[in-house]
Amino acid sequence: MDDYGGAHILHADLDAFYASVVLLQNPALVGRPVAVGGGVVLSCTYEARAFGVRGGMPLGEAKRLCPRLIVVSGEFGAYTDYSDRVMAIFRDFTPLVEPISIDEAFLDVAGAVHLFGSPEEIARDLRRRVRSETGLPISVGVARTKHLAKVASRVAKPDGLVVVAPQSELAFLHDLSVDHLWGVGPVTTGELAEHGIATVGDIAATPFRTLARWFGPGAGGHMYALAWNRDPRRVETLRRAGSVGAQSAFARDERSPEVWHTVIAGLASRVGARLRKKGRAGRTITLRARFSDFSNATRAHTMGTPTAATTVLYRVAGHLVDDLMAEFPERGLSLLGISVSKLGRPSPLQLELPLFPDDELGGSVKELELQALDSSVDALQEKFGKEAVGAASVLLGRRRRFAEGLSAIMTRGHDAEAAADEERTR
Repeated sequence: MDDYGGAHILHADLDAFYASVVLLQNPALVGRPVAVGGGVVLSCTYEARAFGVRGGMPLGEAKRLCPRLIVVSGEFGAYTDYSDRVMAIFRDFTPLVEPISIDEAFLDVAGAVHLFGSPEEIARDLRRRVRSETGLPISVGVARTKHLAKVASRVAKPDGLVVVAPQSELAFLHDLSVDHLWGVGPVTTGELAEHGIATVGDIAATPFRTLARWFGPGAGGHMYALAWNRDPRRVETLRRAGSVGAQSAFARDERSPEVWHTVIAGLASRVGARLRKKGRAGRTITLRARFSDFSNATRAHTMGTPTAATTVLYRVAGHLVDDLMAEFPERGLSLLGISVSKLGRPSPLQLELPLFPDDELGGSVKELELQALDSSVDALQEKFGKEAVGAASVLLGRRRRFAEGLSAIMTRGHDAEAAADEERTR
């Protein structure tokens, strides 16, 4: 038997990821309450969390809780690059990496201990490398099961490491509040409280039949199993993504078609580059939009042959957003996203028919020219960085909007501070 008792699953979770990236790009914001997002908070610094600000919270509510809150647009484009760099570090330790979002992943390091030491030593080295090579803080949980590793990484925050030895699993788990269980949110937490259940240990001590009567056999059984750390899932790496996508949130109720199309151009560039890097292409392009009232809408277009060309993605998504907003001319947007699905290998000849009746882009020769241009841009960006070359509307629009937005935000932040200081002196 190994000397770590089978606790070889790591859950690595970047702390306040979006906000941490913004702070790396803007050191003047370090130590201040910062939120990233548009209509809702995508991420926030721990200084903002001290006021009760949380991810997923409407921005208006966040500002009421924290009048000095500095809000930075969620469309700032470095997040994917940082995520890719961190995932590459993970894979230096083990090929068994299961990303579950842009900022977290499971790792199975059982086969790596003979090279890098115990799982705890691997976790320490992993955290050190992520910090030194990217500047990002990361918390890691180490345990025998995926569920407990994820719980441990949450307990480790911010910027910490928690290792749960098999012999202390239940003692560690049962003292925690019920919302540490995967899938137990605020509503279920409130319902459990009505039954006098506050800790994971309380759930474990409740008969399964009682939980099933209260919450149904599915949800009740799920909570009961996790309360006893019964989680047979393995780290999965062979699942091929069914789609590739990206999205950007607006800092305000955005009603400018020029801004929409600039953001679409940036998203098309990011998605196209990711497809080409994976050697994939897709036939269905889906536009996701969130309106300023938090309602959502999607529109999709399926082509006869797969593509990974940035220009094609931009043209199709541009048509989709124009058609969508023609249906809802009175609304503004708080988020746009693009995803490409029905993935396959790129065809040597594509797009033999126009994408739309008024589109002049169709034709296989043109498509091959676009792919060659995209490949050249990908190579230059890989060598010199994403700000070195790209569509002018994306590069100039990104820099202008971010600079203008940050300037306005900083001004509002200083105004709020001055008002607060004046109030304290009264």
